[in-house]
Amino acid sequence: MVTEAEVKAKLTDAFSPVYLEVTDESDGCGAKFNLIIVSEQFEGKALLARQRSVHSALAVEMPSIHAVTMKTLTPAQWQAQQQ
Repeated sequence: MVTEAEVKAKLTDAFSPVYLEVTDESDGCGAKFNLIIVSEQFEGKALLARQRSVHSALAVEMPSIHAVTMKTLTPAQWQAQQQ
């Protein structure tokens, strides 16, 4: 079982996000997560490259995760969405 805390720790280490939201949507079994990651590391990267980097950061956990929904945004994109 993968926990929100484990996913959050891995993503924090990998991306040093300015904002990170990890939600376990699987009623606690750790099989389905919704992620919002806002990081300067996504600057200049295409959406697919961003998503691949998230999958790479969670490579050890991915076999235990059934589904991941994610938004990978730069700080400027995040700020624009908040307005």
